[in-house]
Amino acid sequence: MHAPPVRSGPPAAAPGAGPLPRQVHAGYALGSLATGAFGTVPGLLLLPYLTDTLGTAAGVAALLVLGPKAWDVLLNPVVGRLSDRTRSRWGARRPYLLVGGLALALCFAAIFAGPFGTGPAAGAYVALAFLATATAFAFFQVPYVAMPAELTGDYAERTRLMTWRIAVLALAILVSGALAPMVVTAGGDGLAGYRWMGLFVAGLIAVGALGAFLGTRSAPTGAVAESEPTLRAQLAVAGQARAFRALLLCFVIQSVGVATILAGVNYFAGHILRDPDTGPTVLFACFVGPALLVMPLWSRVGARLGKLTGLVLASLIFAVGAFALVAAPVLPAVATYAVVALIGCGYAGQQVFALAMLPDCIAYDTARTGRRQAGVFTGLWTAGETLGLALGPGLYGLVLQLSGYVSSSTGPVAQSDPARLGILLGFTVLPALLVGPAVLLLRGYHLTPTDVDFTPTDVDFTPADVDFTPADVEQAAGHGKGDA
Repeated sequence: MHAPPVRSGPPAAAPGAGPLPRQVHAGYALGSLATGAFGTVPGLLLLPYLTDTLGTAAGVAALLVLGPKAWDVLLNPVVGRLSDRTRSRWGARRPYLLVGGLALALCFAAIFAGPFGTGPAAGAYVALAFLATATAFAFFQVPYVAMPAELTGDYAERTRLMTWRIAVLALAILVSGALAPMVVTAGGDGLAGYRWMGLFVAGLIAVGALGAFLGTRSAPTGAVAESEPTLRAQLAVAGQARAFRALLLCFVIQSVGVATILAGVNYFAGHILRDPDTGPTVLFACFVGPALLVMPLWSRVGARLGKLTGLVLASLIFAVGAFALVAAPVLPAVATYAVVALIGCGYAGQQVFALAMLPDCIAYDTARTGRRQAGVFTGLWTAGETLGLALGPGLYGLVLQLSGYVSSSTGPVAQSDPARLGILLGFTVLPALLVGPAVLLLRGYHLTPTDVDFTPTDVDFTPADVDFTPADVEQAAGHGKGDA
């Protein structure tokens, strides 16, 4: 006797294979205003806020930035399982877009509220507020990243969906990353300037969350479906997915590299380019602006050469550009900004292809097992990404500490030659070494369009359809002999 398979609810509606309406493309992409703003601004400004406004030592500041995001590594898989099993009239994922997104906006503004002024108490408050914000972000991001696998079952349509998303993500990075430092300056610098910046970015996050929630109201929604009975069993299934494991490890390591660049923008602009006022904004414009222009080109590269080849090519462009940037102290400013634009082109391709390959991994697992566990896969994915984005500023802060960077509560101060060398190498060589060699991990990625481009009928079965006993095998063998 076999126990019946455990079900947590009715089967989910399988994604369709046709193109999605433009409204869904645009609505889903708007969510990247929230993910882009939160992924960019803390990595860009939180470390300088702690070291140059609150007077926190660089090493301690690095730990304060790392700790709350490391918490998400534990939380994200749990959030993924919750969203997999959520029942609502809005579907399994969309309620989290609304509640998690608005909570994220409120908590983000709280990070830079500065109720304790400067000193140790101020640093402790930032750590707690950042922990609350990271928790809210998990409840928004994990369901958000899980949605593409449920919106469409078409291999090429997932790339188009991600192209829209990465275009808005690039815009979000440009707007939040370039304007946030300007808002700090316009607000009077110091604590007052950072308070205004916190409110500005919180507004962007709220717009993105509401846009994604409303824009996807007509899209297919995930429902509670059959899944493994425990979180541990679900994580084991995801860990056995070879292609997913290879893609995840590569993406996490590359996220660390990207995050070190984000963390170093202010330091690089102020101490290497010696342009602390306009340098961060120009760097961001050069990094993200070209990304918006090359997005259609990367989509064509994916269609012609495949997503895997596109990801490798984009990663190598990023790494070569980052290595070349080590010559920035002797290059004309225009040449430095041109190299940053090259890095931005590589970054755009990395994001497009990695995020388009993730739904392919989920679709392949669905076809292979007959179970929808998108939330668990994306929970692991976002946990890894969050860890990478946390390790980047932490690693950069460690480089600053080891090279002798001097913190201050009254703004940036002059630094020694070793400290300036640390600022330079942490912004150039370190991310290049993280992003380039990581593509070797993709040797374990084996999925092709044939593996993952399926229709709903291809996966319309349950474990009950294949739940047989040894007696069934013997009976089938007996029939085979008779037929022979």
